Amino acid sequence: MFTGIVQGVARVARITDRPGLRSFLLQFPTGFSEGLATGASVACDGVCLTVTALHADGAEFDVMQQSLALTTLGTLHEGSQINVERAARDGAEIGGHPLSGHVDFQATLASVRQPENNHVLRFSVPAPWMRYVFAKGYIAINGASLTVAEANRQEGWFEVWLIPETLRMTTFGEKQAGDALNIEIERATQVFVDTVRDALEERLGPLLPALEALLRQQGSSTEALAGPAPKLG
Repeated sequence: MFTGIVQGVARVARITDRPGLRSFLLQFPTGFSEGLATGASVACDGVCLTVTALHADGAEFDVMQQSLALTTLGTLHEGSQINVERAARDGAEIGGHPLSGHVDFQATLASVRQPENNHVLRFSVPAPWMRYVFAKGYIAINGASLTVAEANRQEGWFEVWLIPETLRMTTFGEKQAGDALNIEIERATQVFVDTVRDALEERLGPLLPALEALLRQQGSSTEALAGPAPKLG
């Protein structure tokens, strides 16, 4: 498990391709790898990877073809920089929200705005996934736990606002419109929304598509009626 609090930025020092596998040698920031062991988990741009070999200032990771295809790791090159976080220890403070390190999909950065002392990112989201995105809800972007500021389900986008400290500790300041980023939705929200949808489908059966069409005409949806999952704790 991870907390969604990015601990530093790592650099891709070397990439080695083998049949069905790609290996990355990452160079970590000073102090990041202290006590790190082979077999440990590290979130790399939000993807949980296992340390396969240790180096003086970094570590190697093997990535399967499926992970390369489903995440942005397949687009990395030598010199690329990525967000990294080590696995949370027992009793660790959860400064963000619990993350599994299992990316759900890639979202496209649609625009970047820079009001004073802020950095606003708007993301375009594939339609099936927008049902899990709510204003004021949690979402993980490239391994960082962030709060959704605004979301438009009809137009398929959401925004997050970043403070200077977040920009300092992550790679978000380098991202430009058109870039793809890894998204992990908040699991409690996913369970809540899916449970509501299943209950509606069970009760309404063939009437559910008609209800959904009516709600769309009114600028709403079954997910919006349910609202975000209640916060725990």
